[in-house]
Amino acid sequence: MPPSAHALHAPAVAHVAPAKNAVPADATPDQRIVVHRNAGKDADVLVSVGIPFPPAALRDTRLLRILDASGAEVPAAVQTTLLWYAKDGSVRAVRVQFHAHLGDDSQIFYFSVGKPRQRDLPGWPYANGLVTGEQGLKVAAALATLSPVWLCHSLIAGPQFPAPPNEAYANYVATQFQWARPLPVNDPTAWLFDRPSTLFKAYVRTGRFDYLQAADLSYHFYMKYIRRDGWPVSPFCAGGWTYNQKPCDVKYVYVEPILLSLALTGDDSEHDLDTVDKMMTLWENGGWSNRPGPYASPSQHFTERMAGLGLLETVSAYELTGDRRYLKRVNDRIGWLYDHQRNNPDGLGNDGSWRNSWNLHEDDAWNPSTDVRGTSPWMTENIIDGLWHTWLVTGDPRIPPMITAFGRYLEQYGWIKPDLLHFEHDWRNPCSGPDGQIAWYWSSAHVSTKVLSHIEESDGWYSDAHTVEIALPVAAAYYFEQDPKQSTALKHRLEALASSYNIECAKSADTLRRFNWNNRGSGVVAWLIRQPAGSGAAPALARSVTP
Repeated sequence: MPPSAHALHAPAVAHVAPAKNAVPADATPDQRIVVHRNAGKDADVLVSVGIPFPPAALRDTRLLRILDASGAEVPAAVQTTLLWYAKDGSVRAVRVQFHAHLGDDSQIFYFSVGKPRQRDLPGWPYANGLVTGEQGLKVAAALATLSPVWLCHSLIAGPQFPAPPNEAYANYVATQFQWARPLPVNDPTAWLFDRPSTLFKAYVRTGRFDYLQAADLSYHFYMKYIRRDGWPVSPFCAGGWTYNQKPCDVKYVYVEPILLSLALTGDDSEHDLDTVDKMMTLWENGGWSNRPGPYASPSQHFTERMAGLGLLETVSAYELTGDRRYLKRVNDRIGWLYDHQRNNPDGLGNDGSWRNSWNLHEDDAWNPSTDVRGTSPWMTENIIDGLWHTWLVTGDPRIPPMITAFGRYLEQYGWIKPDLLHFEHDWRNPCSGPDGQIAWYWSSAHVSTKVLSHIEESDGWYSDAHTVEIALPVAAAYYFEQDPKQSTALKHRLEALASSYNIECAKSADTLRRFNWNNRGSGVVAWLIRQPAGSGAAPALARSVTP
């Protein structure tokens, strides 16, 4: 069953088949497959589509059939691509292959589960269905979309709520997509925070073909520049991303899009286990940075982005491969974060943040006499995203209290109070309106507002460009928080954050990577805010969403 039954009953969205296309008796409207022309001109195309499943929904792929719009079975090849390794070993995703004739630019099929398949088709290498597309990249001649209800039900991107018509956040993403859609080939930083995963997740909530198309193109571009040869250590940096000419910079090394592409398109042509291992070994070695480990000294360099992305990519590697070496590394990283938050070596106690050095955070020399001990609210979203993702996989009991502790910190110390926002210090972007929320660029429980204001003046003007993604830490804390007073404060904050989905703000393309940092983890907020406060702490519900 899905994580929350009411999450499947969103207002009507544009995935329901038109009346003239009767749904076959052995399928439902949410089992519709729409094959779209993606590149090339041939009418006859090889179709490969990924179909993800929730835990326990499919154990025998022989019981999966493809039907045409009239209900007749279509010859098909079905191959398991992912398993629920941390759950029950059931099928998490399959790649289905069949032939289609695109008289128009799309054709409708359905998949059905329950009766044995009668018409098998020999499968083919995914690459056989590729043609030359934009930037000379090899892309699928045809891409197939599924309904957002099915995609959200599958938990392939965690629990999600299908985007209803005119949802403020979905409209915000759609407006940003108008400038984010072109493949960013002239700005390597536009790939920071993982552009392909951001687009795949936007597709999951909406079922939009243009999102899937952009995600698939971005994925092929990204994987083209992963170094495959050499050793996964500096200066060789196998597994690193070479397009930015900094292959040892592991914050550009992403495994999550491999997982999503395999599940949603069936594409296994861009990776193998050796490539994934090199990518994860590079993370394990730290790339050009120090090897990851416990936070042991106030003079130690630490960024929330590296800690969060490292955790997210490691747990994604385990989900992709089932390799328990990665699960061990996940456990290590959770332990480091748990100890860092509760027993910070600076001796200032546990304020709920992953407190570190402002000097070192900004790559300056450490000076304990002038340092500001604190944290970046918006960068910490990366840690919360990694923790949330890991909790879904492992159910680690250390994770909920870490998330609620940061939620309390953020509410008390993270947000700039409205009485500070006046003509002299109006750091808020005008597009978000007079009620727009803005978090400190650098926050702290241990220094004065004057000190933080100085940092805001020098580095943080319009740091509310990051407010959209900070809804994730607030919503995740609300989901786990059991104190009614704290839950009420978090709920009010979430309501106030609605002003961040301002369309005028969404039109701003002042940095292309903003699309990624705003949206890679934000889609789940719509699901989290529909759950009862503190419901994540209930063991029964936790089990229902833990793969």
